[in-house]
Amino acid sequence: MVSGKIISSEMDGSLAAAASIAGVDNPESMLEQFFAGQSERPPVNAALSCRALGFARYRGDWLGVVITPWFVDLYLLPGGGELWGDIPSGQRRYVELPRGTEPFTAADHPQIGSYQYSPLISPVSVLPDMAAAMKLANDVLSGIFGDLAPALPESPAPRGVSDQESNQGLTSRRGFLRRLAGKR
Repeated sequence: MVSGKIISSEMDGSLAAAASIAGVDNPESMLEQFFAGQSERPPVNAALSCRALGFARYRGDWLGVVITPWFVDLYLLPGGGELWGDIPSGQRRYVELPRGTEPFTAADHPQIGSYQYSPLISPVSVLPDMAAAMKLANDVLSGIFGDLAPALPESPAPRGVSDQESNQGLTSRRGFLRRLAGKR
């Protein structure tokens, strides 16, 4: 039974993960738990924690942002809809979203199944704190979906840090989306 997250032990791990993603209300907690368990990897930015934000169904599949100490990426997960396209791991495809086309690279992991990701910022060390990473996630989702973007939880800047200081090193949403589209 997928909706209760009881999956037959006869299923391959990746099939089980894909089936559980298709049947869950939201994959955020699964992704947060998975990446939080990757603590053996040294962090690129220790100021960041593992969060999955803004996941919502778009054309039947899951789209949202994953923040970790190693990366901040836009994630596309299969949900049984029309947006997902199976491609080999490591291959890139371009996905048409409401506000433009985004490049996604395919990957697969036995614990979370197949997914596709689009890096939002590199290196992640330029983000001063979690509040800046969450603002970036919100800006990206707003840039993609406009007024239809899922509401993200607020993450206040640390005391004594102005908005200008917490955004230092980040580009405008327009500049970011232009870079993703290959335009400078």
